[in-house]
Amino acid sequence: MDDFDFAGKVVLVRADLNSPVDEKTKKIEVSGRLVAHAATVKELAGKQAKVVVLAHQGRKGDYDFIPLEQHAKILSEKAGLTVKFVPDVAGEKAKAAVRAMKPGEVVLLDNVRFLDDETTGEPRNSTIVRELAPLADFFVLDALSVAHRAQASVVGFAGKLPVLAGRVMEQELNALRQMEKPEPPVVFILGGAKPEDSLPVIEYWVAQKKLLKALTCGVLGSLFLVASGRDVGKPTREFLESKGVMKDLERAKKLLKENPHIVEIPRDVAFERNGKREECPVASLPVDAQIKDIGLATSKRYLEFVRDAGTILMNGPAGVYEDERFEDGTRFLLRGVEHSKAFSLLGGGHTLSALDKFGIDKKSLGYVSLSGKALIEFLSGAKLPGIEMLAKGN
Repeated sequence: MDDFDFAGKVVLVRADLNSPVDEKTKKIEVSGRLVAHAATVKELAGKQAKVVVLAHQGRKGDYDFIPLEQHAKILSEKAGLTVKFVPDVAGEKAKAAVRAMKPGEVVLLDNVRFLDDETTGEPRNSTIVRELAPLADFFVLDALSVAHRAQASVVGFAGKLPVLAGRVMEQELNALRQMEKPEPPVVFILGGAKPEDSLPVIEYWVAQKKLLKALTCGVLGSLFLVASGRDVGKPTREFLESKGVMKDLERAKKLLKENPHIVEIPRDVAFERNGKREECPVASLPVDAQIKDIGLATSKRYLEFVRDAGTILMNGPAGVYEDERFEDGTRFLLRGVEHSKAFSLLGGGHTLSALDKFGIDKKSLGYVSLSGKALIEFLSGAKLPGIEMLAKGN
């Protein structure tokens, strides 16, 4: 964005304003992504660009598949300027609004997924590209969080307009570049509720011979306990089965068998008994309660690796941190990362929420990613269509 003069030019900005929605009231919550994109919008408007924001909300058929009128109001508030909402994506209302814009003005067009060919067909031949490209001068991709999707509003404008990275995208890419040539030793803290996200990351980094330790916790830690041959108890096993996690058991077994020196599994766990937190070493399993956190001994061991790391990735909490009885593992590990001298990359929605809950100083962290699934795919070695588009240029 530093290399172009945007004054008087129409700039299409693909942002990720997708936000949590209350199922009953349909009101949206402010998302970190929306706040981050507001800074890009404000900068472009300040450069006297005519800023046209493109974004999605939810998926067709889901309760959160709603128009973007609320998003415009919040974007206005966070950017400190007026963002006009246009209840149209690429029809006559949208085109008329773009033609009528003055330098420094901002409009938000409606949910791009209201167009059927946003997610199907050839992106370059889609409605949004066909109708909006002739009216625009630049296309800015500002959201790594949508870059893993080869969809019309993400990659369709390539070849039609000059394409460039926005500020949020620049920050994300800078962090990812540091992960491409990480300072050793490399330590990953992998938790959360989706082992299917973490397993390919471990597999890829093991194959690249760059990973010293994968410290498993959360649901992933429980899965690896089962993979190690531990009987975790009926409540935990039923929970894993109900979440569809056991489908990845053989994959976890293979990883653990082939990389016992890399994959670290919990040494003790915490669960609820008589309304209170109780811990036991894994040698004392099974227990008649669901595992909800790693124990103190595991936290201490994991923190030893965190302390000596050169590069740290943390994706997902160590346990049910929302419950104060089971927040210790997540809090201890986050504090360890906060005080580490290593470059740290943190991702995952629950990880970000935990940062706020425990008052972690984000300035002490390397980078806090807003990219969710796209970050996981990149760290698993996948080529992201949006990044490939930017790399090819025009």
